[in-house]
Amino acid sequence: MQGRGGGASSSSGDGDLSTTQSGSTAGQNEKRGDTKEGKPARGVTMSDEVVPPAAGGSAYPPARASRSSRQGTREASFEVPPLRQRLTELFVAEHPIKNEPTVMQSLKAIAFASWFNVLLVFIPVGWAMHFAKLNETIIFVFTFLAILPLAGLLSFGTEELALRVGQTLGGLLNATLGNATELIVAIIALVKGELQLVQSSLLGSILSNLLLVLGMVFFVGGIRFSEQGFKDTAAQLNSSLLVISVIAILLPAGYNAAFSDNQTAEVERDHILKMSRGIAVILLVVYLAYLFFQLFTHKHLYAEGHVDPDDPIVRDGRQVWREHRVFRPAPSARRPRQIETGLEEEEEVEEEMPSLNKWVALGLLVVATVLIAVTSEFLVDSISGLTQQHPEISVEWVGLILLPIAGNVAEHVTAVTVSFKDKIDLSVNQLESGFYCAQCLMGVAVGSSIQISLFVVPFITILAWIINKPLSLLFDPFESIVLFLSVLIVNYTIQDGRSNWLEGFLLMSVYIILAVSFWYYPNGGGATLTG
Repeated sequence: MQGRGGGASSSSGDGDLSTTQSGSTAGQNEKRGDTKEGKPARGVTMSDEVVPPAAGGSAYPPARASRSSRQGTREASFEVPPLRQRLTELFVAEHPIKNEPTVMQSLKAIAFASWFNVLLVFIPVGWAMHFAKLNETIIFVFTFLAILPLAGLLSFGTEELALRVGQTLGGLLNATLGNATELIVAIIALVKGELQLVQSSLLGSILSNLLLVLGMVFFVGGIRFSEQGFKDTAAQLNSSLLVISVIAILLPAGYNAAFSDNQTAEVERDHILKMSRGIAVILLVVYLAYLFFQLFTHKHLYAEGHVDPDDPIVRDGRQVWREHRVFRPAPSARRPRQIETGLEEEEEVEEEMPSLNKWVALGLLVVATVLIAVTSEFLVDSISGLTQQHPEISVEWVGLILLPIAGNVAEHVTAVTVSFKDKIDLSVNQLESGFYCAQCLMGVAVGSSIQISLFVVPFITILAWIINKPLSLLFDPFESIVLFLSVLIVNYTIQDGRSNWLEGFLLMSVYIILAVSFWYYPNGGGATLTG
């Protein structure tokens, strides 16, 4: 009995011990993430993050996760305000600067920046001929050639400074200072009272960017690639802004055509001047709103390489949809639920290799601006003598065709080179579908036109108001029609978000047609108020 009782007791004790060991083992298995059957559960790790249970299950957050959550809450209370954060992002370079070049390295980079620099010899030659009061045609040719490398150096210095700020602000800096030559020429012509030349040069800059630059970009890029694509949302917005500029120019022309017979010339002149100045103020407000939209609220639309996965593309003649985001979005536009892989963790941080020291770049901007201002003054002075010696050349043709080419020839070459090389990161999906991104190139061409139409034109109009010059938005009727038709064909071209070589060829053909038409347009046929 005792033996059996002892045996039973021992058996009971063994059972209790077995139960205790089983419970201990189960507890250890649970700590290791094992199942009740003793098999390890897949996908369970010892990280602080908790995988949410299936629907209807119970959550089991560990204590460390709750501490991490409390720490995240404390850090969230010290977050930077959104507006201040976005302002900071504007002045923070997208990629860190690896090494600042020395002064000698910077000067060497300036000297060999472009083959256009060989034309710098025409600067002293053109100045000397101006002071010697030689033939006006020769002075015009030499000063025209001298502006070509100066505009290129100004663009080069601007690009070097843009490397040291945010991507959006850098693009705005490029577009703004890229039009500095046109602005300087317009101011000098305005001060000298060449109002027809002012209007023609500004309109010519718009047409040059819309038709010639954009056409060359599409054509050269389309020769190498079957199709190039760009963000159609930003393109449609740019089209709307261009339409606003066309409306601002057509309204004074329509007023002049409708009411010129019912009132005296003085009354008409006064009304059109007041109308133009009011429209100029409104255009500047629109431009400020556009800057706020581009720099703050919707900066992701203008980020390099931003492609919306909801936009369709054409593959093998049929419309398909992207399955993945093929470009890395801007930090402010990054999706909250983006899945990261080990490849992204191993991605090396890109570093910029500037060609110029930042102080040398600033000095280059100052020197180039001064030289452009002086050379442009001599150039404007020689235009009247050129048109008198050669009556077949009109002031309008010089302003519409020649002056914009002088200010943008370096940008033309750069845009075409980039379009041919397609210097934008391409994914395998894009290479297979033949869909290439030309967003930044189209932004240079169309963005420069928007800068001129919404900023430079109204700014010059208000400046003329300040210095008491009767400059209005009443452009020549033929010029107004040309601007309307040019914006119309560009809007039709970019509305589908894709480009090819034929579309570029058509845009360039339209520009050549306009150049031929204005060659035979009579000099002084404009409707500018010269009162």
